[in-house]
Amino acid sequence: MRRLDNVDLRLLRIFATIVETGGFAGAQIALNLSQSTISTHMSALEDRLGFRLCQRGRRGFRLTEAGRAVHEQAMEVFRALDSFATHAGAYSGHLVGTLRIGIVDGTIDHPYAPLQDALGRFARREHQVHVDLEIGAPQDLEQAVVDGRRDIAIGPLSRQGSGLVYRPLFQEPQALYCGKSHPLFTWPDTEIGRADLAASAFVARAYMHRADLDRVGHPRPSATVHHMEAQTMLVLSGGYIGFLPRHYAAPYVRDGRLRPIRTEEFGYASTFYAATRAGSGSNRVLAAFLEDMDAMIGEAADGDLASIWSVARPAAHRQGRAGP
Repeated sequence: MRRLDNVDLRLLRIFATIVETGGFAGAQIALNLSQSTISTHMSALEDRLGFRLCQRGRRGFRLTEAGRAVHEQAMEVFRALDSFATHAGAYSGHLVGTLRIGIVDGTIDHPYAPLQDALGRFARREHQVHVDLEIGAPQDLEQAVVDGRRDIAIGPLSRQGSGLVYRPLFQEPQALYCGKSHPLFTWPDTEIGRADLAASAFVARAYMHRADLDRVGHPRPSATVHHMEAQTMLVLSGGYIGFLPRHYAAPYVRDGRLRPIRTEEFGYASTFYAATRAGSGSNRVLAAFLEDMDAMIGEAADGDLASIWSVARPAAHRQGRAGP
């Protein structure tokens, strides 16, 4: 194998993007390059290394054993370069490097989780930091921090990541909902029993494991989701009942498209955490973002938390049963 020079870093980043997007087609969009150009770059990298990194063709994209090893080593190189840039910037008094954030969906309009305000506060700092923001499922983001692909993950995390530090951030009130066309929509809470809930198709959030089911004593899910938008879509369909964050469901409740079910009994608050790797305290970029996030969440927490819970029910909820 010939000695590598600086151009190979660019080729390695192209290779890493191909792997992360699952093949040349996805990388074409991510890199804004044609497939022929990407193929040329891959061939150049393989020629320089002296072995094949992947199989591509009619059978699809598949890494070779050597390709998997090179990808893992390349990610280590990128992390080391990010760390070098961060520490080198510290000597000049500047924030330099990359900040890789993972956040779950459905938080943008949370009144007491102003993460976009924290991002704005961070952006107003004097820095030369590239922000890489990913929206994903909690379990995927948590694993990404474990693997070193994210510096921080924010969401209702499992707190089971090995080598991670978890910081509680804020509470997110939840309630059980059904859609307008669901049979339970017009039933008073006093007439909805656990047997009625057990007889309804239930959509569960995969990252909550069995917690959603156990809260209502439901035997099994009829649907499983990994993102809040998918959860909302299924509940709005009228075919399923399921839990949603109250702030997220509030517009649909006001429009009469959703209703909460026995909120006093089934309502609860889930805790959002920030997960970072143990030993990341020397990362000045991450420390600055955590400082900004704490400041903005602290300001938001000075508001009246009760306003999240006081979501008006449509008049239909107070009517008697519709149908048998």
